[in-house]
Amino acid sequence: MPSDLPEQSTSIPRFGFSTRIGFVLAAAGSAVGLGNIWSFPAQVAENGGAAFVLVYLVLSLVLAYPALVAELMIGRYGQSNPVSALENLPEDRLWRPVTKVTAIIAVLMICLIFSFYSIVGGWLAGYTLAPLFESAMPDTASWLKTFAPTRNFVLAVAFIGLTLAIVNGGVQKGIERWSARLMPLLVLLLIVLIVAVMTQEGAEEGLQHYLIPDFNRINGSLILSALGQSFFSISLGVGAMMVYGSYLKRDANLPGVALQVCLLDTGIAFLAGLLIIPALFVALNLGVTIYLPDGHLANSDTLVFEVLPALFNNLGVMGIPVALAFFSLMSTAALTSSISMLEVPVACLTERGGLSRRKASFVICSGVLVVVAVVISSFDPLFSMVVNLTTGYAQPIDSLLFCLFAGWLMGRDRKLQEIQKGWPGVEHSLFWKVWPWYIRLVCPVMIASVFVLEHIG
Repeated sequence: MPSDLPEQSTSIPRFGFSTRIGFVLAAAGSAVGLGNIWSFPAQVAENGGAAFVLVYLVLSLVLAYPALVAELMIGRYGQSNPVSALENLPEDRLWRPVTKVTAIIAVLMICLIFSFYSIVGGWLAGYTLAPLFESAMPDTASWLKTFAPTRNFVLAVAFIGLTLAIVNGGVQKGIERWSARLMPLLVLLLIVLIVAVMTQEGAEEGLQHYLIPDFNRINGSLILSALGQSFFSISLGVGAMMVYGSYLKRDANLPGVALQVCLLDTGIAFLAGLLIIPALFVALNLGVTIYLPDGHLANSDTLVFEVLPALFNNLGVMGIPVALAFFSLMSTAALTSSISMLEVPVACLTERGGLSRRKASFVICSGVLVVVAVVISSFDPLFSMVVNLTTGYAQPIDSLLFCLFAGWLMGRDRKLQEIQKGWPGVEHSLFWKVWPWYIRLVCPVMIASVFVLEHIG
């Protein structure tokens, strides 16, 4: 039988987001990252174009959305960092060590993700700055684009420093303020680039590939790929949405704001595909190798750094501003995600360790820099290992456990009371008739299926 109900954390005041739109932009910024603008278009190109897009859109709503509601609910209920929120979640105290350890692992994993993200973010920053030096300082431009340990570390330090400066500003003056600036900039850059690419020969063929589905391409492999992309593109399983949920006002409609975040994230992924897929066909028209003889996408992992720069080089005078805009877009997407990656461990150290925000962020960034230096020193084996460990194993397993915790360890009445604060009468809605059992059974089974089929099947 459950013991006494857990107390919500109220000892430390929560200086949360000042507006709902501020939260939506920050949470969407966390979700919108390189996965949306790099991985999603590559998945589309590899898996039948519009057929993949259609399946992805459906699965984003039926799987990622209910799981996002669960993580936001846990965070707002706990009114604390992910470790404290999950530790105090179970009604039965016997489960608290399990939930606490799960949270600690998630926080450690997001620090590792921040480490490799900083390296990639540094590369993108280098490619963003390089066009500015092409004419006057060609050696500097070449250094910014040349893969080398010193260059990789210096640019990673710069990227981490920029993230640190934003997070040090706090929730409202740092995260919310910069998310409100960076997210509109990201959308604007996407639209400008889409317009620029659509004027090029070959773009129309790419547009047809992206928007006209071939339903014969829908199979188990495509559905599995779309399922994984839809779930893991929204920053689930690492504590980011929990800590942002803890900053959310009590009267906010959790299912409503979660839907807004999900739609914004999915919409930006769709826009990214509207840019990248036509751009690939423009490059194909210019003689750049896009597909291998067996039909698979060539250089999917290095799409951003090899295929697209080849396209920009073939655009003549127009190539420089297009390259500058594109890599500015990629750098912005990386930064909006890295902000939340740093905020999660910072929230844990400030609330559980009693450190100031500045000291906590300095400690975390110092540790991340050590990891970055180690990874760069032995790049080939370590980089892929860290990426696979965090996104291939830890993130899906933690996502599965978070759904199980919300579904089974938090009583139905407590879930209802938390959601009712922003949605009076939710108990009479279709959402409440479906979501409680959906998060207990359907989401865990689907996440487990994706994990098993990817790693075992």
